[in-house]
Amino acid sequence: MNRGLETAARALAGARRVAVVSGAGISAESGVPTFREKGGLWEQVRIEDVATPEALHRNPRKVWEFYEDRRRNMQAVQPNPGHHAIAEMENVFAEVITITQNIDGLHQRAGSTQVLELHGSLWKAHCLRACGVKRDPFPYPAPELPPRCECGDILRPSVVLFGDLLPPGAMERASQAAADCDVCLVVGTSGAVWPAAGIPLVACQAGRTTIEVNPADTEISGELDLCLRGPAGTVLPALLSRTRELIS
Repeated sequence: MNRGLETAARALAGARRVAVVSGAGISAESGVPTFREKGGLWEQVRIEDVATPEALHRNPRKVWEFYEDRRRNMQAVQPNPGHHAIAEMENVFAEVITITQNIDGLHQRAGSTQVLELHGSLWKAHCLRACGVKRDPFPYPAPELPPRCECGDILRPSVVLFGDLLPPGAMERASQAAADCDVCLVVGTSGAVWPAAGIPLVACQAGRTTIEVNPADTEISGELDLCLRGPAGTVLPALLSRTRELIS
């Protein structure tokens, strides 16, 4: 057996609380396009046109068409074995909190019940103004583009646009989960998007075991305890299987 995998499994076998920090890589294995890689979404559309608060105010229909197209594409996408392995960990450990940069909802569809969505969700919407209306879930397809709130204003996708703040309390809850865990798994994230990239470093500073699962080195690999190279859909099921063997 791979020595790194065995070491990681032994660390997990002694854990009660696990924090999972996931990024675009795990969803890319299900066929979800990434944003930043070569051929990603930001090579196909301009951020300024579809993913800023200014674009939403300027042309809400165009912004909604972009996100509605993403929601349409997600109808053909399924969680992969990596998502399912993370969800299954909830049956093995006392607490598993999944902290994700992804907005696709695949962790929940796989069965994860404690998910912190740092960048929001494609499947939620809220009023552009301050009336407080939230739609969770927001139906697909949208009833109209742009969809209207009961107050007469426009609903917006509950995703974090460039220039937006993160959802209130999201970073605080994520950082607390990383500080309180026994093991932090860092799955499919490049470590390039801040402040989310700092969450595994919180676990490092707290003395927790940090394990990266990614096909290639990332910007934070050198800070973490163990790096398992390979796709999440292969590595995570094998890691979970070996962990269960050690626990039993």
